[in-house]
Amino acid sequence: MVNQGDANIIELSLPIQLDHHEFDKLIEDLEEAMAKTSGDKWIIDLSQVEYTGSAALGLLVNIRQKIKERGGNLVLCGVAPRVSEVLHACSLDRLFKIVSNRAAALRVL
Repeated sequence: MVNQGDANIIELSLPIQLDHHEFDKLIEDLEEAMAKTSGDKWIIDLSQVEYTGSAALGLLVNIRQKIKERGGNLVLCGVAPRVSEVLHACSLDRLFKIVSNRAAALRVL
């Protein structure tokens, strides 16, 4: 996680193969990092994610919920075409604000 201006940026990178132990560790690390971070502007940069399954989609929804509970705003950026198709197929593109890159995300927050 990095901070740019007044926005917290989660640089998500998920391998295509991820076992449940690794995934649980990822969730734990993210929750710990988010708990230690203040601020209400959040960006999840998905530019390193080429594929997403149901567990990763659930992770994104859970992160969004935690941020909303804190009164924050979330923007996704760097979404690959394949990932965008999955978000659209699951109607999650209606749940998230999605922009092309970090600069655009910083502008809309």
